[in-house]
Amino acid sequence: MKNIFIYIVLLWSTFALAQNEQLAQYYYDKGDFEKAKISYEELLAGAPSNTQYFLRTVDCYQQLQQYAIAEKAIQDRYNRYKQGVFLVELGYNFQLQKNEAKAKNYYEQAIEKIKTSPNDVYGIGNSFEKKVLLEYALKAYQTAMVVQPSYNFNFQIGMLYGQLGKTDQMIELLLTESYNNPQNSNLIQTQLSRFMSGETDNTAFKDAMRKALILRTQKDQDVFWNHYLSWFYVQQKEFGKAFIQEKAIYKREPESLSSIVNLSQFAMNEDDTDTAEEILNFILQNTKDLDLLVQTNSYLMQIKIDKAQEKDYPIINTELQQLLTTYEITPFTLSLQIIQAHFLAFNLKKTEEGKAIIKKALELNLNDYQEADAKMELADILLLEEKFNQALIYYSQIQLDLKNDVMAHEASLKAAKTSYYKGDFEWALKQFKELKAANTQLIANDALEYFLLINDNTVADSTQTALKQFAKGDFLMYQNKKPEAIAQFQSILKTFKGQEIEAVTLLRLGKVYESLKDFNSALSQYQQIIDNHSDGIYVDEALFFSAEIYNDELHDPEKAKPLYEKVIFNHQDSIYFVDARKKYRELRGDKNL
Repeated sequence: MKNIFIYIVLLWSTFALAQNEQLAQYYYDKGDFEKAKISYEELLAGAPSNTQYFLRTVDCYQQLQQYAIAEKAIQDRYNRYKQGVFLVELGYNFQLQKNEAKAKNYYEQAIEKIKTSPNDVYGIGNSFEKKVLLEYALKAYQTAMVVQPSYNFNFQIGMLYGQLGKTDQMIELLLTESYNNPQNSNLIQTQLSRFMSGETDNTAFKDAMRKALILRTQKDQDVFWNHYLSWFYVQQKEFGKAFIQEKAIYKREPESLSSIVNLSQFAMNEDDTDTAEEILNFILQNTKDLDLLVQTNSYLMQIKIDKAQEKDYPIINTELQQLLTTYEITPFTLSLQIIQAHFLAFNLKKTEEGKAIIKKALELNLNDYQEADAKMELADILLLEEKFNQALIYYSQIQLDLKNDVMAHEASLKAAKTSYYKGDFEWALKQFKELKAANTQLIANDALEYFLLINDNTVADSTQTALKQFAKGDFLMYQNKKPEAIAQFQSILKTFKGQEIEAVTLLRLGKVYESLKDFNSALSQYQQIIDNHSDGIYVDEALFFSAEIYNDELHDPEKAKPLYEKVIFNHQDSIYFVDARKKYRELRGDKNL
């Protein structure tokens, strides 16, 4: 019983302390420094050696301009513990009073303290950094490394150089540190990447990085620098240049293709299909690994299909059949089987043949994820055939089999879209509402788009007449019936002119025309949104999509720039804001807004 009582008392004490800390923090965050001071003084009285409580108490004194009380408290603390960090605190207390001479005196004392007690550098350097006294922080770390050569503060010094605008020195030091201590490379690259993509003008920094790395690659034959230069080019999305470095590495170290395989993924993710094809073909020529051969061929076939015109379909169909004859029908070739089934169903309109391939695949000894992949494709084909309920059964099976997995969320999204296509808007709306909070950003954004579409057009038209017509147009798009989809959306514009559905219909029409490479027609739809629906929720998309056409397809940057600019300054909450800002900076050339 005695032990239980002691345990209860300790537990209650811990709980009470946590409550007091939260209260003190609440007052501090609120700016009520008088109450925060009292709370922190009480906490400090209960734990006199707690440095965090002490520094926060001093901070409250300073916020209340009680500098004399703060000075006495810091001096007493220094006399008791003799830690150099309190010399920094004394100096800062005088700096707040505009007494620069005394502040400097204490800062210099702190630096001198490092010479006799090198371990103090951790507290002193950190304190200088927190107070943005960067030159003193730099001096602290440099002094410690002179006094104690075994200390290594190159990372901290490099970051301080960067914050002080000494980017050449930063790059030189951090690259040297990466080479000497490769275990620190990931941390250093993360910080260098942050500087390259920062808010401020970073063109000069990127140029300096590029030159420094190229110079080291030329002077030193160590493949370490080829790896680093490849990493740099990937950050800039210059995948072709990164591939040159990766080939040079592979020529000298042909043991693994993993870096080149990863590079192909990066290129595909950024839609740089030309470079991706080049890389994938290189992989085919340099591997005998069955899994890698099948996966690489799968990626290449998907790229070919995405680029193909109808006249190319017979050749693609033959190639797919040849690949499956070569590698056979096994669980290892599932990706090729799914691509073939999808191509037959969606491109050649041979849905029965496509379903037969998937049903045969499902008889193989597949793992849970492979089975889910196959079922997803079968559901997609059933949806194509307008067999909505059958499609929903397979999507639901994936959701149950892989709960909380990304693939389950994807199946949920497709199930919601299926309900939407068949006109069951109430059920679809509930599903889209839940998926708005999905961990995967693409799924969350897609769900939000459909949620707003259904919600807004139900409020505007309780009969959902226009929405039903719009869903029919969307389904025609899913079925890859683009001429029919265009006719459907144009009919909506005539029938429901000036109504809520008009803006999103123009947006959809624009995307259909884009997919057909009819960019002038696409721009015409987007311009109508900009002119007539400038206060609506689709104007940011119309602006961004128009800018992308001018920039990427029509190569007219002067027309693209003002459109990106409008997204940046008028639509900061847009999901296209970050991309618009980046493209705008690239077009300006100075990377600086």
